[in-house]
Amino acid sequence: QVQLVESGGGLVQAGGSLRLSCAASGNIRRINVMGWYRQAPGKQRELVASVTSGSITNYADSVKGRFTISRDNAKNTVYLQMNSLKPEDTAVYFCNANLVLISSWSESKNYWGRGTQVTVSS
Repeated sequence: QVQLVESGGGLVQAGGSLRLSCAASGNIRRINVMGWYRQAPGKQRELVASVTSGSITNYADSVKGRFTISRDNAKNTVYLQMNSLKPEDTAVYFCNANLVLISSWSESKNYWGRGTQVTVSS
């Protein structure tokens, strides 16, 4: 019913930049919150950044000032601009969307993308 497709990951040197994109498609009535999580090997998945439909943003302390999340509501797409990347940013980055389906007037559910690998070399 719903697909979240991420793109933009890759290999970059420390200090470099990458831009991730995630497009949601399917029988979507509205999307409440979109966000990016990441999971490094041997670690738990953690929130990187999120943005509401009203453009209120939230960032993990570790990425504040370096990453910027933005959203295009018309395209159901969320972006993550990552600057000044560090080796500790290496992880699989997952897109998340809390949304309401057309078939459901108010009940919201969380959906995940398959993830995109970001590798930062020192």
